Amino acid sequence: MITISLCMIVKNEAAVLARCLDSVADLVDEIIIVDTGSTDRTKEIGAGYTDRIYDFKWNYDFSAARNYAFSQASCDYIYSADADEVLDEENRERFRRLKEQLLPEVEIVQMKYGNQLQYNTVYNYDEEYRPKLFKRLRHFTWIEPIHENIRLQPVIYDSDIVITHMPKESHGSRDLANFELQVRQGRRLSRHLHNMYARELLIAGEAEHFKKACACFEDSVEDTERGGEELAEAFCVLSRAYRMQKDTLGFFRYAMKAMAAGGCSEICLELGLFYEQDQQDPAEAAMWYYNAAYETEPILILDSGGAQALEGLIRCHRQMGQEEQATEYERVLRGLSDESLNNSGRMAVTVV
Repeated sequence: MITISLCMIVKNEAAVLARCLDSVADLVDEIIIVDTGSTDRTKEIGAGYTDRIYDFKWNYDFSAARNYAFSQASCDYIYSADADEVLDEENRERFRRLKEQLLPEVEIVQMKYGNQLQYNTVYNYDEEYRPKLFKRLRHFTWIEPIHENIRLQPVIYDSDIVITHMPKESHGSRDLANFELQVRQGRRLSRHLHNMYARELLIAGEAEHFKKACACFEDSVEDTERGGEELAEAFCVLSRAYRMQKDTLGFFRYAMKAMAAGGCSEICLELGLFYEQDQQDPAEAAMWYYNAAYETEPILILDSGGAQALEGLIRCHRQMGQEEQATEYERVLRGLSDESLNNSGRMAVTVV
């Protein structure tokens, strides 16, 4: 049987830490808690489960904190958990069986992260695989009977374990503030962070967040090293930002650039909202909502081509007195909701 180190980074998690540890403490062989500056009872609660509690001076870098936590581990595998996660009894048993049966060649175990949409996270599905269990030491292996080479890709196993995410509040404002800090410090966002910043803004951003983000994404538009996907992300953010600021010229500058590049559901949705809310023109708005739902594809927020677009169509047709069309789109929306509930992941519904 393998041994497992539980590694956590925490800050002011007194409200949820015991709930998390109660669900997993007896399944692991050591517990390592790295505190990044708690001012509540977090460390006191953690001390009831482990004496392996370390302080880490917060430097606005989650990776640095997690790397430090991992460096303290000594078991075969490392289980990375957040304080707002819970394993129910069914999944505790699945975890226990996994520990007993895991093949030593597996280097990463993915588990389904559930309940992701409760607080407008940056993910499009309510249940989605994430890497959660990691082999602490990797042994390189030669492969192929001729022209042999080293296997570089990890061996990954998709388990049936579902972790329930039960946050007390949204982390959107915290994450957006961190993005703003990275940009102020002159960091050029990687392709991954560029995508995540755009998603976070479209899901959880307020007007002030978009205003602060404009310079970053305008730089992206002018950056010749940014690819087409990153440009499209920038157009989405800037179109939303300028629409929220009632800057019609700025809004159309980026919305039309996006349409010239092929368009996407997010931009069509923005055009629909512009004509519905700012121009009081439901007929024009309905055309753009239709394009969001049926003529383009989403690039950041899956639901921009789903429920959000359909809800816009329903509103506009009702405003125009076209009850039959509105009722038909309600039927489509219900079908979409039923289908998403039957899938392993559920689409996010974001209110603009």
